[in-house]
Amino acid sequence: MARAKLSTRARWLWSATAAIAVLAVGAVLFQPWLLLIDVRVADAIPTAIATAPPTNQASRQTSAATPPGSVESVEMPAPAPGPVDLLAGEFVSHEHETNGGARIIQLPDGRRHLAIEGLVTSNGPDVHVWLSAGPVVEGLDGWFTAAGYDHIDLGPIKGNLGDQLYDIPAEVDLAAFRTVDLWCERFSVSFGAAALS
Repeated sequence: MARAKLSTRARWLWSATAAIAVLAVGAVLFQPWLLLIDVRVADAIPTAIATAPPTNQASRQTSAATPPGSVESVEMPAPAPGPVDLLAGEFVSHEHETNGGARIIQLPDGRRHLAIEGLVTSNGPDVHVWLSAGPVVEGLDGWFTAAGYDHIDLGPIKGNLGDQLYDIPAEVDLAAFRTVDLWCERFSVSFGAAALS
């Protein structure tokens, strides 16, 4: 009888220890407390004075059509005296309800920034801001789309609410990376994405 009681007690202790270990691992992975914590960001977003003029494709095509050895005068737009909007789009929700806008702003010195404005989404573990070569797909299919395409990681998201600014490396080809994706690296899922045009 004493052996049976000891065996039952040992099984109960083992079960309780296993349950605690599973809960601890789950808590570390999922970090459920983040859903209760909002992080508001208020970066100063440059105000664009204009939308960027069309690209120099017409002048490039004209130059390419010019016979070798001839000289052609190509009129190029003067640099803008302030920040210019190059691309913009609105977020669609994926795995988490996500609202807000995204703009790519070019400064007079040529530097470019991604501005995320009025962001409202959930907080989560290991969420990064990506410029993706993939399309924005609405609905459940869009949750995983970005994983199959090239991307540029601009770093961890600064917060789940408000306005935030991210530097875009000079070598990034914006013609190839036209999607902003809030990507949870831990679970390989998109919180939300914006198509830029």
